[in-house]
Amino acid sequence: EEIVFARTSPQQKLIIVEAFQRSGQIVAVTGDGVNDSPALKKADIGIAMGIAGSDVSKEAADMILLDDNFASIVTGVEEGRLIFDNLKKSIAYTLTSNIPEISPFLFFILLSIPLPLGTVCILFIDLGTDLWPAISLAYEKAESDIMKRKPRDPEADRLVNERLISVSYGQIGMIQASAGFFVYFVIMAENGFHPKRLIGLRKDWDDISNQCVEDSYGQQWSFVDRKILEYTCHSAFFVSIVIVQWADVIICKTRKLSVFQQGMNNWVLNTGIIFETCLAAFMCYTPGLDKALRVYPLRIWWWFPAMPFSLLIWVYDELRRLILRKYPGGWVERETYY
Repeated sequence: EEIVFARTSPQQKLIIVEAFQRSGQIVAVTGDGVNDSPALKKADIGIAMGIAGSDVSKEAADMILLDDNFASIVTGVEEGRLIFDNLKKSIAYTLTSNIPEISPFLFFILLSIPLPLGTVCILFIDLGTDLWPAISLAYEKAESDIMKRKPRDPEADRLVNERLISVSYGQIGMIQASAGFFVYFVIMAENGFHPKRLIGLRKDWDDISNQCVEDSYGQQWSFVDRKILEYTCHSAFFVSIVIVQWADVIICKTRKLSVFQQGMNNWVLNTGIIFETCLAAFMCYTPGLDKALRVYPLRIWWWFPAMPFSLLIWVYDELRRLILRKYPGGWVERETYY
């Protein structure tokens, strides 16, 4: 519905703006004269004309159209939505890896298992491998439906909301943590420590005076050998997070569209995936880092156990977004569309 008010006074314009704001609307006002100044000032965003506008209206406005072209407003709205979208995507990507980073310490305390992931590796993730991909999402182009969406609710649709936390922490983050623990238990089992043997082992494992801790097959392990195995698991857990973050950054490219619709044309992001993989390999295989940072080299096949989890993340989120597109306004959208 459209309503046209003609020959309105400055006071009446102000009343109209206030009436829309009381009804919960976001109000934009355009104007070029002194009479428009009160409404420009009161509006959520006041837009003055750069060529024909008076100095008073320009001072009262939040934005000035330098070319006096109203089509520039639409371009500005699209750019604003793109910035908001990309900030959400970058936050969603960054938050996800918190779960596989903190869960090893919870299991370390609650189940008394040898520590699966060290603090040095967490710093590698937060200050190294995650930085480039997170920044690269700022270069993501707009989704094709960005101007078809309804205006967002400023009270409910905030930059970080409960749905974003639910997807990042409760869904994708849990799959990533599962990948890390799967790799951890695989390496431990290959070296003789089955999962059941690891529970409650922490006290003996970290006891420097205990040089004969037995594994599941009765083989005895010295303190030095145990620590080498533990630090190798740290490296493997770190690499597994990098691998599942491949899928995470790809699914964060879009909020509703399929990756096939969006394409993989963001070469800053593509290069970021290559960079984080190369950095992880550099950390694992550079001579001397095992002594300096306690990051030990991995057997090549220890890179692969996390890959099915990476594929699972991508398939899971593709299906979630398919349901979002097929059943708009449904339960999945209400609970997971961030």
